[in-house]
Amino acid sequence: MLATLSDPAFLTGLLQIVIIDILLGGDNAVVIALACRRLPDAQRRKAILGGVAGAVILRILLLFVASYVLGWPLLKVVGGVLLLWIGIKLLTPEEDEANVKAGTTLGQAIWIIMVADVVMSLDNVIAVAGAAQGHLGLAVAGVLISIPIIIFGSQLILKLMEKYRWLVVAGAALLGWIAGKLIASDELLQGWLGFADVHWVPYAAGAVGAAFVLAVGQLLARRTVTA
Repeated sequence: MLATLSDPAFLTGLLQIVIIDILLGGDNAVVIALACRRLPDAQRRKAILGGVAGAVILRILLLFVASYVLGWPLLKVVGGVLLLWIGIKLLTPEEDEANVKAGTTLGQAIWIIMVADVVMSLDNVIAVAGAAQGHLGLAVAGVLISIPIIIFGSQLILKLMEKYRWLVVAGAALLGWIAGKLIASDELLQGWLGFADVHWVPYAAGAVGAAFVLAVGQLLARRTVTA
């Protein structure tokens, strides 16, 4: 374990996963607050802890499935394309999600938190699985670190993202970078195009992916504002 923690590649991958999860998970924290808003103060903490614990278990199960599926031929290409879309979506304005149902009992609130987190975390799962490159331990560690940060530091994270727009832009570019590298790492695609032994291709693909996300995301954001 100590050897792993001293491995720069492991630490870089872990940092990428935590950043991705925090950037894509800010809305999840808002949903948790909305789901608990009708509960007495004494039950809110129980609902949050219970809902988050259940959501973590479900998200880790989804990570196992996503990591396994990404091993299939051309599925890394599909995952990379989805990551490009997620990165672009991060740069475009979204509609308000204040219509989230609130639970009137502790059990209802926990259930709403679990279901809402899983539904809203599908993009997180795809992004984290892609960044982990098949290393399930790395993916799980990143999720376990980032979820408490999201839940207990959600307001600070959201304020920082609103105040410093470049954080969102940098996160979108990171998703594009991971998407490009993920697509280039698909073994079937490498065989078709003949670049399996060309070491610079994944980095070039990552740069192209980052540039693509930024260009398309900014274009769509401008169109949304002027519409």
